[in-house]
Amino acid sequence: MALTEQNNISIAQIVIYIPSLFIAIWLAIRHGFGRNSGWLYLIIFSLARIIGAAMQLATIPDPTNLSLRVGAATLQSVGLSPLIMVQLALLGRAAGSIRKSTATLVNEKRIRLINLLVLVSMILGSIGGSESGHSLAETGKYKVSSLSQAGTGLMIAAFVLLVFSTAFLATQMPYMEAQEKRLVLAVGVSLPFLLVRLAYSAESLYGNNPAFNQVTGDINIQLGMSVIMEMAVVAVVEGVGMTLDKKTKYTAQQSEQSEQSETEYEMGPSK
Repeated sequence: MALTEQNNISIAQIVIYIPSLFIAIWLAIRHGFGRNSGWLYLIIFSLARIIGAAMQLATIPDPTNLSLRVGAATLQSVGLSPLIMVQLALLGRAAGSIRKSTATLVNEKRIRLINLLVLVSMILGSIGGSESGHSLAETGKYKVSSLSQAGTGLMIAAFVLLVFSTAFLATQMPYMEAQEKRLVLAVGVSLPFLLVRLAYSAESLYGNNPAFNQVTGDINIQLGMSVIMEMAVVAVVEGVGMTLDKKTKYTAQQSEQSEQSETEYEMGPSK
């Protein structure tokens, strides 16, 4: 049986994301699994892509298996969330570097709030994808769930906040440690690729163009706006991650001093 273009893409994803998974694991071990490291999200993303591609390839001997098709499509749709979480984690580390010397409006606590927004979006997208799968199994048509649309709405809001946070921290790069500046640069380079990927998700969920359907849509559009964009983001993030030294510990005294400075920064000078 001849392989389809979708099969070839799935094979390419497995070939690329298996090494990516091992690099992400190495980065997590080297830099830690903490909430500001972000490498755990990269591990989750790589696993999602490997498993999703494997499920798609499993449809070759069983093309009528809707569960495999829907499972692969669901994993494809939720992959954007871990990538944005990686970016937020990198910004969190950069913000921590700034707080060692000065206050910053975009600190780790606020970045975690954005991360929570992305997490809720991912949960809604997963539930919505499951509902769409049941609809496909019952009716033979892939119907977009309102929960998936709500999740994508939250993702768009989180992306806007990510762009703002990146721009703000870029203005405070002189206060960062030398190697931490690369983190903001990596996020800035990744943003255009994430924007295209987000546009693909938004069009597939809000638009009526069948070419953007996540199950039966145009494979070339999916390749250009989703698959390649994700690979570019992973390449940028892992490339920068491998150049970083181990992060020095942030002492309790430094944290207390920074929080006091941030309180004064937000309240303004005392009269």
